[in-house]
Amino acid sequence: MAKESMKARERKRERLAAKYENKRKELKENGDYQGLALLPRNSSKVRLHNRCQLTGRPRGYMRLFGVSRVTFRQMANNGMIPGVKKSSW
Repeated sequence: MAKESMKARERKRERLAAKYENKRKELKENGDYQGLALLPRNSSKVRLHNRCQLTGRPRGYMRLFGVSRVTFRQMANNGMIPGVKKSSW
């Protein structure tokens, strides 16, 4: 489980990125890099990092499901993901 502060920091980055998205786009089109530098650093989409929605784990993230590989396996074994089951051959 990730620390709550790390999860909160990531949510804050997501909010800032959404808030400044249009302004960043305008500044980039106009070539105003000094104005772009004055915006908060965390408002850039590049600084976002995918995290598991349930545990906050930053590694082993499965983009299609929005959870980490560990959480995905637990959910699949419990039958919580439709159409997914443990394979055997």
